[in-house]
Amino acid sequence: MDNVCIDSLILKLHDVGAVKFGEYKLKSGMMTPIYIDLRVLVSYPALMNQVSSLMYQRVQDEGLQFDSVCGVPYTALPLATIICSQHELPMLIRRKEAKDYGTKRLVEGSCREGDTCLIIEDTVTSGSSILETAEVLYKEGLKVTDAIVLMDREQGGVEMLASQGIRLHPIISMFKLLNVLLAAERIDAQTAQSVRKFIVDNNTFSRKEECGNGVPATKKPCVEQNLELSYEDRATLPNVHPLASKLLKIMGEKQSNLCVSADVTSSEELLQLADSLGPKLCVLKTHVDILQDYTVAFSQKLQALAENHNFLIFEDRKFADIGNTVKHQYEGGLYQISSWSHIVNAHAVPGPGVVKGLGSVGKPLGRGCLLIAEMSSQGSLATGEYTKAVVKMAEEQSDFVFGFICGSKITKRPEFIHMTPGVQMKAGGDVLGQQYSTPEEVICNKGSDVIIVGRGILEAPDRLKAAEAYRKSGWEAYTKRLGQSGQ
Repeated sequence: MDNVCIDSLILKLHDVGAVKFGEYKLKSGMMTPIYIDLRVLVSYPALMNQVSSLMYQRVQDEGLQFDSVCGVPYTALPLATIICSQHELPMLIRRKEAKDYGTKRLVEGSCREGDTCLIIEDTVTSGSSILETAEVLYKEGLKVTDAIVLMDREQGGVEMLASQGIRLHPIISMFKLLNVLLAAERIDAQTAQSVRKFIVDNNTFSRKEECGNGVPATKKPCVEQNLELSYEDRATLPNVHPLASKLLKIMGEKQSNLCVSADVTSSEELLQLADSLGPKLCVLKTHVDILQDYTVAFSQKLQALAENHNFLIFEDRKFADIGNTVKHQYEGGLYQISSWSHIVNAHAVPGPGVVKGLGSVGKPLGRGCLLIAEMSSQGSLATGEYTKAVVKMAEEQSDFVFGFICGSKITKRPEFIHMTPGVQMKAGGDVLGQQYSTPEEVICNKGSDVIIVGRGILEAPDRLKAAEAYRKSGWEAYTKRLGQSGQ
């Protein structure tokens, strides 16, 4: 479905007052900062025709098979009527209550037992209105497999209906709507953030296997795992690690998901990189053991630059020994990594002891760890069952582990951050087996959160210009991913 058409429709809906911001009470009794009032469409026939056309286009795009159409009373009835009239489709009308005279039927129209009916709805929160209509149709011997809705508030309706065997096909999602209105300066960032937080905090459906008894809930018992949240929204999740929260907030504030891999051998050059590129990045990754002139003064200066330019330091140490050994490697020795690096990483090969050893040092200091789940080198053995085991280890020790080094998104839990190395503007590889992917491939297609760029910036004639190009490319891929999730 054409994004331009959807964006234009959203702005028109806002123009006619179908989208309102403030404090409103929903059918469920829940108070909401945004209200979708599509009843006003009846006064705008051109807009109602556009909505109906987009809904029918979605029916065709999905290849849906059905024998009749039924609109949920009452707002969706005109939409269903237009669709059926324009395309000569049989329509059914569901009454909200049976009359005490005449046929006393709850479903008006001609239907046969075993027929499939497509439901049309205007707005979905929990999905209960669609389910109520479906249950009335079931009593008439009809089947319901699909429903088309103009606006999905993304509060659990899709999942609840899926649990009842009904696929919901939204035209517009709440997050898509917010992104369009924000981009068009119809709302400010604070309003958008307030609504996003409300949506996340008030999911109406709990999955049986994850959250409880699987019935609609009045208060969100868990976070919907398939929802594409913004960096800022993820930063406020109840179970997010404090360091992950800080990083996500930095990413949102600086509009940057760029981590620069500062693989240089001179302390002075590394500090110059941190100072010049600091405004463009969210994380600076170091390999302190390749520095030829490391001093404690260097680490102090690096911390000051991180504070000044608002980025985190990530020492790419790749710890891979027993707990007691990595504990000493982390806090002691020449580099005393725990004293200056916000983030470290580790291989999962030694087992959970490696995380416990690092955590015993890092947790009191507010540090965090990334587990290496996948690598960007050709022939890497970090795949398949190993990667799954890494995710499990992270989930069991999420008080210190807050994310992964990986090639793509490996868990749907939004509390975890995915960072992907081997990023360049052009895909390919080098003679030593390093494999490169583009920022769009990594962020938009593979679902990662942070691009790690080394030689693409360090070997550029103008490092600052190159860093800005990667920052822009990574951020555009992220906003594109958010937009796609709202389709």
